[in-house]
Amino acid sequence: MRVEICLPVKDEEKILADNLQRILDFCLKANLNFEWKIIGLVNGSSDKTAQIFSEFKQKNPSYVDYVELSQPGKGRAIREYWLNSTADILAYLDIDLAVLPNQLPELLLPIINEEADLVIGSRLMPESKTNRSLFREATSRSFNSLVSILLPNKVSDLQCGFKAVKREVFNRIVKEAKDNYWLFDTELIVLSYYYGFRVKEIPVSWDENRYQKRVSKVKIIRDMGKFLKGLFLLRIRLYFIRRAK
Repeated sequence: MRVEICLPVKDEEKILADNLQRILDFCLKANLNFEWKIIGLVNGSSDKTAQIFSEFKQKNPSYVDYVELSQPGKGRAIREYWLNSTADILAYLDIDLAVLPNQLPELLLPIINEEADLVIGSRLMPESKTNRSLFREATSRSFNSLVSILLPNKVSDLQCGFKAVKREVFNRIVKEAKDNYWLFDTELIVLSYYYGFRVKEIPVSWDENRYQKRVSKVKIIRDMGKFLKGLFLLRIRLYFIRRAK
């Protein structure tokens, strides 16, 4: 069983070295009973992000690798890398470590134990613990409610950047996952439900203010129009797929 833990990053030189070391230290000390590797997905960066990954790779070639993509976009970076990966399980988490790496076993074990095909972190389950602004909390809940109306699903949180999926499941749904940015998370879940795969949601401890020198790159107001457009386009794609069956 081989697992790749992907870190989509763009211009993260301020926090990358410390946080990458924290992830690496956890994985080395956790005695994980499967083969694993940390993969940096450097997309459209103009700072020293790729250089930092290169240095980590030289020091830890068995555990760290990275790829560089010229264009930005979290969704694009994950999709392009996963399409060429041969790992059994593909996971990703945000480099700001809003969710700490000690929750990785909880994310991965349901797939390893054949209990789920896709496992997603949730900030909105009763057991979840969150530290974020009231505005972002309200916006997140509103977004999830809207998606549930347009694209029925059974999860509480579609956008948490903490997910793992079987490679063969991803290969089955990727042709309909079109978004290059933040809606990719939602596409992954909705399409997994649509194709009948098993989706498991786990509560996470989430702290969006863990690192004051790094602010969120999701601009709620600016990006809302893109989210809405992407949702309607996904709904249309599902309609035509259903008609073609």
